[in-house]
Amino acid sequence: MIPQRVVLIGGTGFLGTAIANRLAEAGVSVLIPTRRRSRAGRVLLLPNVEVIEADCHDEATLSSLFADADAVVNLVGILHSRSASPYGPDFARAHVELPEKIVAACKAVGVRRLIHVSALGADADGPSEYQRSKAAGELAIRAAAPEVEWTILRPSVIFGRDDSFLNLFAKLASVFPVLPLGGANARFQPVYVEDVAEVVWRCLTAPSANGQTLELAGPSVYTLRQLVEYVSALVGHPRPVIPLPEGLAMFQARLMELAPQPLMSRDNVRSMRADNIASGAPLPFGLVPTAIESVVPGWLGKATQRALYNPLRRHARR
Repeated sequence: MIPQRVVLIGGTGFLGTAIANRLAEAGVSVLIPTRRRSRAGRVLLLPNVEVIEADCHDEATLSSLFADADAVVNLVGILHSRSASPYGPDFARAHVELPEKIVAACKAVGVRRLIHVSALGADADGPSEYQRSKAAGELAIRAAAPEVEWTILRPSVIFGRDDSFLNLFAKLASVFPVLPLGGANARFQPVYVEDVAEVVWRCLTAPSANGQTLELAGPSVYTLRQLVEYVSALVGHPRPVIPLPEGLAMFQARLMELAPQPLMSRDNVRSMRADNIASGAPLPFGLVPTAIESVVPGWLGKATQRALYNPLRRHARR
């Protein structure tokens, strides 16, 4: 069954814009609640998309928003929180309490379909508060059955034209002559934002996705160092990367936490102790994942092709 109306929670950001665009292309009516409509960005311009101001942490408000919906997609996720055990209060509010409220609201008004975007590496025993809170949120979603048919998506780090991942490295490479890097050997399998949006659409229309936890990743595995070197070469500012031992990485992250919007936290460093790679096929539904090298040069590329691939060749010893 093709949904006629979908509510996107956390839908004004990078991933939400891609998903809203994919749903709008399919003729689906999309409702996106947000705290500040003026900050909704490009989703305001999409056809079939309505953006309204609402408090998504209020269960009665959620029930009202969901009243005419065929499905709900939850995209809310944060990277930083005040610290506590097993996870901090900000992680608890965004990753655990909000999913619980979404499930309760779905049950209250009879919404049958729920897609929840979690994270690859979600683990109740994981080394970071982020990973543990994501796992707790998944438990809340699974508790929605049988009244609500759920699907949990676990993407690796998501890249795309407006991401805060590869674009951050590009900015740092343009400013600093060397790049001291914590977690340099951490492994990632980055997934393209448009691929994630396509999976969300397939999940909304495929009964086989009900009750499934699906990993989403790209075609290749990279260390963080490889990604930083690749991007810095791509933007025409190749920089030496200095891997930091964990003690120095934690000290660097502690200093960054003092900023209003930190680039890194000690909890992020702990997350990188675990590889962020898929355990099986990178994408469900037989989809072919998009390679970084096939699309990223289109918006970041300034260097020659030879210079661009030198960092990857060095790691492959070619």
